[in-house]
Amino acid sequence: MPLQRVKMKFRSPKRVRFAIDLDDMSDNETSEGNPRCYHDDPEEVPVSPDQMQLLEVPNGNRPHRNHDGAGMSGNNTSRMRYEERRRRHSSADEDDLALLHGRFEKVPLKDFHAEIRAFKDVEDFLSRTLLMLDLQKTGLTQIIDAMVKKILEKKEVLAQTSLDEARQAIFTQDSVHTLSKTIQGTMTSDESGFDFDQNWICVMCDIPTLTKRHVVIARLHTPANLGSTSQEVQFVILVLAPVREKSTKSSLETARTFATLFLDMDFRHQLLMAESEFEFKQLLHTRTKLLIEEQGLPENRKSHLVLSAFEQEEMEAEKSRCPIGQGLVRDVKRRLPHYLSDYKDGIVGNKTLHKVTSTTFFLYFACVLPNIAFGMLNDNNTAGVIDVQKVLFSQCVGGVLFAVFGGQPLIVLLTTAPLALYTKIIFSICEDFDLNFNAMFACTGLWNAFFLFIYVFFNMSKLMKYSSRSTEEVFSLFITFAFSADAIKDTIKDFNKNYHTDSCQGVTHSNSSNQNASLLTNTSLTTVSTVTTTSPVNLTNSSTVVAPPGGGMLEECLRENSILFLLLMLGTVWLGITLFNFTKTPFLNAGKREILADYALPVAVLIMTFFGSYVFREVKMKPFKYKEREKMFELAPLHLLPPGAVFAAAGLGFSLSLLFFMDQNISSALVNAPSNKLKKGAAYHWDLFVVAVINAFLSIFTMPWVHAALPHSPLHVRALADLEDRVDQGHVHQIVVHVRETRLTGIISHVMIGLSMLMLPYPLAYIPRPVLDGLFIYVAITALYGNQLFDRILLFFTEQSAYPPNHYIRRVPQRKVHLFTTLQLIQLLVLCVFGFSPIPYMKMVFPVLIMLLMPIRHKIIPHFFEPKYLKALDGHAH
Repeated sequence: MPLQRVKMKFRSPKRVRFAIDLDDMSDNETSEGNPRCYHDDPEEVPVSPDQMQLLEVPNGNRPHRNHDGAGMSGNNTSRMRYEERRRRHSSADEDDLALLHGRFEKVPLKDFHAEIRAFKDVEDFLSRTLLMLDLQKTGLTQIIDAMVKKILEKKEVLAQTSLDEARQAIFTQDSVHTLSKTIQGTMTSDESGFDFDQNWICVMCDIPTLTKRHVVIARLHTPANLGSTSQEVQFVILVLAPVREKSTKSSLETARTFATLFLDMDFRHQLLMAESEFEFKQLLHTRTKLLIEEQGLPENRKSHLVLSAFEQEEMEAEKSRCPIGQGLVRDVKRRLPHYLSDYKDGIVGNKTLHKVTSTTFFLYFACVLPNIAFGMLNDNNTAGVIDVQKVLFSQCVGGVLFAVFGGQPLIVLLTTAPLALYTKIIFSICEDFDLNFNAMFACTGLWNAFFLFIYVFFNMSKLMKYSSRSTEEVFSLFITFAFSADAIKDTIKDFNKNYHTDSCQGVTHSNSSNQNASLLTNTSLTTVSTVTTTSPVNLTNSSTVVAPPGGGMLEECLRENSILFLLLMLGTVWLGITLFNFTKTPFLNAGKREILADYALPVAVLIMTFFGSYVFREVKMKPFKYKEREKMFELAPLHLLPPGAVFAAAGLGFSLSLLFFMDQNISSALVNAPSNKLKKGAAYHWDLFVVAVINAFLSIFTMPWVHAALPHSPLHVRALADLEDRVDQGHVHQIVVHVRETRLTGIISHVMIGLSMLMLPYPLAYIPRPVLDGLFIYVAITALYGNQLFDRILLFFTEQSAYPPNHYIRRVPQRKVHLFTTLQLIQLLVLCVFGFSPIPYMKMVFPVLIMLLMPIRHKIIPHFFEPKYLKALDGHAH
């Protein structure tokens, strides 16, 4: 019979008429007579049609039967009884009517090799054997009652539930004995077509009062007719599970385990021949071991781990005879044929123009606002040598050059907080030893480029094969914390400056206590002198200075500034995240929701800027420091450096090159991750070469350095991607369907950043500083989406029944998952200690620590885990 949705209308609790509605079906449900299938888990691929499959039959697997087990007498008898019933009860009470909905859904076979829960389910059953051999029952009700009573023989179960409660969960209606949820095997062959495996059936249900799973297997003495799809049943498997249970231990997952075992016809024949419970259990145990071995063979794997791009790079390198410079040559050969399509793919295609436009604006705001923040930081750290104007120019030139000449155009270059800290260290060294900062900065940058050239020509990126997913995610999470820490530090600094001041507490710095007392009563009323500095947009401070009679001086009390700072920062985060997740709401239609989500960051920045600069214009907030430069392109006087300083710059340049090497390659790895489904290939060596050339050019003009940025680069990929929501046992996750690999977004956005130099100081000064900090937090939060380390951290605080049924939850014991997460957190903590240390010279060790993450992962971590568990936790699953 074709697999269609079955609708059943109850006229009476004792009489049921089945009506298969073939017209009221959607195309997807009726095409080719197959059920609608969902393949949510990328780790599990459905078996081929010519093999046996499992079919979950949630409702209506059996037509009406009398209580004695006899079947109905045919269509004519049914119609006569129905007509008689209809005439007799023409005005029947509505309470006698009901609707029953059924649906066939294909579920994947249990992977005994990869999913540890499969073996544990069988072992748990064997340790608490509930077997009923040669059960002499033929009716469905009698069989189920006998199996439930077998479970209720346990005192702890009997205290939790009852036979009636179990019946209500197993059957759709107590008076109409139709099973609610079942799993059966199916077969597809050229001779017989599609058919059910009618020799066995697995019944499952969830009971709220249970606290533990229970499985009972019954072998019937004679085959029983339990319905149109179960006419020769000899084995019945009953699974009872609590409602709130871990996803991998649910009734469906447990039923999949035993249903997969019973699919094999030869195995069922052996079970029929078993003469004792011990022999039956031995057959189950042997079959489980055999499945683990068979499914572990490469030709039978239904899921696999994809080689990372670095491993693929190494495989290609082994084929070449002269390795020097081969990585660079291979990258060019790989990417050059796609160069023209990199521009074409930004124009042609469904939704392409919309995605490119929204991504361009996202990149513009995501880069220009951090540029302003890091420009202010560098201005303070270098006494104005590197300021906002230079940072914007560096971003524009570096971004455009990389977008045009880089191998992987989806990587975003940016000057980052670690680079700003390195600049501060160089400036401190120059002050301590009376060196020219411009020359020292340029010399360090040139040494950095020199070491990067060495890494490129000797194919050092192949070392990144040791940089597994865990290393990438630890570093990515550290960068996320760094963005959040910058925003938090700015907030604390503003509150200390404007909110927690002595003047706000009514305390003066006078020597007379009487003057203090007098001031406490008159602070809010006595204004001796007011100094106000105005600007075209009223953004500078209007400060009120109170001078008491004795000469005591009060600091400013501007609590409204701090409150507005917090409001604008959190408002930017809230509005941005709300719009970013707008596709998950039911409002508007799908197209409008997607547009709002794509423009989440620009809209949030513009709206909160309007509030900060116009709605709350009475609150005076300082704009960023800006001083127009007379000379932008001034060559660094390298000849002023003594020889000792040149060698010191070499040491600084080597340490800096390690930071560039790790940042660039980790960002490339995250962009080229298999889950992003990029088609044109990676270019690790060529990208590093282009970055070295760009930074050598920037160094000789004392421009700030740039390298691949996290989390901007992965977010750039996501912004250009078409995403789909997948649902697996109630858990929703997004997968990338297609990514537009184009250079246009990088080129256009960085040209816009260059044009922003014409908007200094206004209108860029309209953007309040708290909006910049809000952007930092927004970028940090959105970067957490898809970070497996963060997802596993949340498992510490998540109820087990709400665990997502993803690949590592299925394949790795829970304790091992938490142990792996704990070890990653320890590594993250060490990075944070050195990365956020107030001692500047400790930050110089930071790149070395990042490099140490790789030997730690491959030399220490394996002592705690089996290789198959590490592959599941630390591999790129596909």
